[in-house]
Amino acid sequence: MSSYRHSFDIIGPVMIGPSSSHTAGAARIGRIARSLFGVEPERATITLYGSFAKTYRGHGTDVALVAGVLEFSTDDTRIPKALHIAKESGLEVIFKTAANTDYHPNTVRIHLTAGERSFELLGCSIGGGAVEINEINQFKVRVTAQYPTLVIPHGDRYGVVAAVTAILSRYCLNISMMEVSRRGRGSDALMVIATDEQPSADAIAEIEALEAVKSVASINAS
Repeated sequence: MSSYRHSFDIIGPVMIGPSSSHTAGAARIGRIARSLFGVEPERATITLYGSFAKTYRGHGTDVALVAGVLEFSTDDTRIPKALHIAKESGLEVIFKTAANTDYHPNTVRIHLTAGERSFELLGCSIGGGAVEINEINQFKVRVTAQYPTLVIPHGDRYGVVAAVTAILSRYCLNISMMEVSRRGRGSDALMVIATDEQPSADAIAEIEALEAVKSVASINAS
């Protein structure tokens, strides 16, 4: 049986730019970072690895990443002007390159800040506009954004996972993937849950109201 969910997976995205991996995928990673950050960033520090580091200017990867951080979709006609728009909006953008042979060739680390608020994501573009998020604030994850996905930082407390899944069950949301990790016993933890349908605002609000939950961010499906 085919693993493709829709025609996007076969023919690639509708996009602005020369490469589905270097532009469309990059834009999607940038947009996921912005979605998870939750507020308008003041600074974006973008570190590129492998092929991204070598060709990011020529292939428009820099423009696409910033376009994503600005919440532009892959087919937004403003993408070619993203660097200019970012500057005009007051978003400071810093590009760096680094060598790491352990990463996928099309890997980028995005660090967003606004005041005291800080967020970091590591992701890679794996072809055809598809992406994979490998780290969120130093937590190891595997997020493909093929399904609606909730990212939930929380305290490592007894019953938190059960309480979140109970809420999703009440709203008839089927879980397609779930990861839970923690920095240590009783320390910070991260829950990543993909569901078949997009959780409603009411469901998200109930999860956010749980005592140990710090925040809930939602990634819309591709």
